[in-house]
Amino acid sequence: MPASPDTAPILRMQNVSKTFPGVKALRNVQLTVYPGEVHALMGENGAGKSTLMKILSGAYIPDPGAQIEIDGKPVQIDGPLAAKAHGIAIIYQELALSPNLSVAENIYLGREARRGAMIDRAAMVAGCGDILRSLGATFGPRTLVGDLSIAEQQMVEVARAIHQRSRILVMDEPTTALSSRETEKLFQVILRLKAEGLAIIYISHRMAEVYELSERVSVLRDGGYVGTLSRDEIQPESIVRMMVGRDLSSFYKKEHKPGSARAPVLEVANLSDGGRVKSGSFTLHAGEVLGLAGLVGAGRTELARLIYGAEPRSAGTVRLNGQPVDYRTPGEAIDGGVVYLTEDRKAQGLFLDMTCGDNINLGVIGRDAKWGGWLDRARARVRSLAAIKAMAIRVPGPEIPVGTLSGGNQQKVLLSRLLETRPKVLILDEPTRGVDIGAKSEIYRIIDDLAQSGAAVLVISSELPEVVGIADRVVVMREGRTVGEVSGHDITEQSIMAFATGVDIEKVAA
Repeated sequence: MPASPDTAPILRMQNVSKTFPGVKALRNVQLTVYPGEVHALMGENGAGKSTLMKILSGAYIPDPGAQIEIDGKPVQIDGPLAAKAHGIAIIYQELALSPNLSVAENIYLGREARRGAMIDRAAMVAGCGDILRSLGATFGPRTLVGDLSIAEQQMVEVARAIHQRSRILVMDEPTTALSSRETEKLFQVILRLKAEGLAIIYISHRMAEVYELSERVSVLRDGGYVGTLSRDEIQPESIVRMMVGRDLSSFYKKEHKPGSARAPVLEVANLSDGGRVKSGSFTLHAGEVLGLAGLVGAGRTELARLIYGAEPRSAGTVRLNGQPVDYRTPGEAIDGGVVYLTEDRKAQGLFLDMTCGDNINLGVIGRDAKWGGWLDRARARVRSLAAIKAMAIRVPGPEIPVGTLSGGNQQKVLLSRLLETRPKVLILDEPTRGVDIGAKSEIYRIIDDLAQSGAAVLVISSELPEVVGIADRVVVMREGRTVGEVSGHDITEQSIMAFATGVDIEKVAA
């Protein structure tokens, strides 16, 4: 074990505090990391994780009294160059690469090889080839970074850190934009780096990743250090209790009564787009939370977009309250009472440079028209303030740009916009992706409240514990088709995976 008494820590941070005007972001936080370990750093958004890592990277200077040791020796990290000199590298969620440069040029950026006054590109290509090969890269040093996938760009970031001879690597939500196959490949790289003695600080909201990779987990809450769990102590209940101060039993909300006995609101039969979706069928009732599960690539999002009118259908029928509908655009669907929460809130949902209030009111802006086209901004402000209160959005006021909010609060702003249209059916695609545990719990509460009010809710999720925790029934897709349904006590991860993989449930359970 890296944390054995015979192994000295590579990093020790003690009594780390950070004060901003009017805000105490960190209070006497500590963190100890050993060489050759993956150490998970967890906590809700706002818990202090990013602030602590920015102190480690030299982006922030801590308050007086902080102690940082590398290899047992006190160090001063007074800027990013100092952090690099001590072997510290950080791969942020938003990758810091230049897409117009080659892989080699990005790896050497700021440290270019030169022949006299000229940049020696041939030397840079030769100097990073071995690293790329050792990581299993399928691209070469001359490849333009802008032509790479997100997963491949992450590999360039890792290669740059190795090339800089980094000994401590911080990875901030590295799998958010990756498929399951890309995530598996990244895990292989992480385990290889760990075996070579690199210390990896891993920040993630996905507990399954933490269980798979981590030797230890340190938890922050409200800017303070809560504790560290060793490998044999890492349990969902323990982590949730440390992060949010309450038990896992209060996490999922299912206080509404299952609505399957009520009249059908949405009926989908043999829907197809002639490509990924071959045949999708299900029925959704008023007051019901229906889960739509399946492996990545099964066609869940594509089926939702067919219903919503975002993509043209080639076959099948959709009925709303017993009447056939054929939405050709999302606008028609919204007018008909069907709304869709996209899985990519930043690219397809929110206008990040606009205020929270404008984002909330965007779907109902016509209600505020007066005097032949002028907007009643007072009415819009009252509406946005009410939505902020109802959804517990943590923001000082509606005039704040939505791009400055945490992922969970951005998601609640987008959900508020949809609810203002007074929908009959809500299709929520990965509603808790990229949000912290506290925000997840609040979103589950909102979904439960919607079902209690009689709304029909379809939830698409790749997190099986989430589906099991909130859904009344679960429809499963495999290879573009709906292949099974489970309800009540039969909703288990094993039963869902059996349908999703086409494997007998006894074999899945084994």
